[in-house]
Amino acid sequence: MLTSRHILVAGGGGSSKTGVANGFEIYELYHNGSHFCAEEVLRHETGANVVMNFAVRNGGRRAYLCAGQEAHCQMYFVQPRIECEDEALAEGKKPAPVERPHENGVRQRGAGAAHSGVESLPNGHNNAPTAADVLKQFRRLQFDIQAADVVQTDFLKNAEPLQRVVRISGNGRLMATGGTDGQLRVWSFPQLTMSAQLPAHSKEIDDLDFSPDCKYIVSIAKDAQGLVWNLETGKLQHKLQWQTPEGAKYLFKRCRYGTVEAHKDNYRLFTIANPLGKVGKQRGYLQQWDCGTGQLRASVAVDESLSSLAVRDDGRFVAVGTMFSGSVSMYIAYSLQRVLHVPHAHSMFVTGLQFLPITNEEGPPISSDTEAAVLSISVDNKVCIHSLAQRRTMPAWLAIAFMVAMIFIVFVLCSYIGI
Repeated sequence: MLTSRHILVAGGGGSSKTGVANGFEIYELYHNGSHFCAEEVLRHETGANVVMNFAVRNGGRRAYLCAGQEAHCQMYFVQPRIECEDEALAEGKKPAPVERPHENGVRQRGAGAAHSGVESLPNGHNNAPTAADVLKQFRRLQFDIQAADVVQTDFLKNAEPLQRVVRISGNGRLMATGGTDGQLRVWSFPQLTMSAQLPAHSKEIDDLDFSPDCKYIVSIAKDAQGLVWNLETGKLQHKLQWQTPEGAKYLFKRCRYGTVEAHKDNYRLFTIANPLGKVGKQRGYLQQWDCGTGQLRASVAVDESLSSLAVRDDGRFVAVGTMFSGSVSMYIAYSLQRVLHVPHAHSMFVTGLQFLPITNEEGPPISSDTEAAVLSISVDNKVCIHSLAQRRTMPAWLAIAFMVAMIFIVFVLCSYIGI
């Protein structure tokens, strides 16, 4: 999420001549009362360098985008500005074409606009307002992109180095990178000067994440290790260990911290793990870890390997994407009870997940009647939004009335039988 209502996606064909340009795109999201919709706001091409991973940090008046390009991390300044019709006319620009809703809810400009690639899921409402009606409720943002500093973050020898993951801490003071050389590097941010280098793993790092209090960082890699590091001392705090089914070898694939709902000072650690060389009925696992002891607290099995993981900003929900069927599932974070399953959301494996935010730190969030919504992306060139409808619960007043009625009935019954 670039803002509370703008998403950023990236990719491309790399240096090969695939015809798919390297770069990233910004989409604006909104909810029209029936389903989520999206429109492309900006596309920025990055030449021969494909963006393989990135992290975003909102810094007040502008955002920082740190993009992994080969062995380097390229920083971009993303400057938002409000698009004003009067300013556009003053600059001699033509008025914007009349906007019309596409049949699937994606806005288009003019009759020949291309499909934006964002799928929307209806949630059962009729008489949805038009895109123009929705746009009247908020002012439209545009973005200016400026390339800034670049730093090499991976130094693998005897092979091509590659940055695999980049993360920015919640307080915006640190950035961490990991790649093919197995070294965990921590950088001051946004200065991009190295503050620590930890020989964390013997093989390439697959994922990293900062704890919400920015005191710890977890790293997982292809050496089957999951390690939690103390950022103040630079020493190993915990090693994630669990009893694998039938002694089979499992590899951690993704890791994410999540706060405990209504307890901002407490947090959990979530991982997904897959069997190494799937044989028979071996399954992937979604796991929840105790951050104080480093012990496995709960896990749930999935019938196939998992590829992506996300935790909502308030810690209430966690979502996973699968490797083979391209399915997406959503779970309650504390119990790991599944509340939403979207089979075959994509035709290929899910490469990324992101919950739509519910806070308004960078502006008003998207209003909808859904309890949660998660965005998924895949190499099938589709971005989808999956909504969890409001689950029915008994109102508090009705529960109290029910208890009072039961107490009255029991009292009358006891009086009748003479107890």
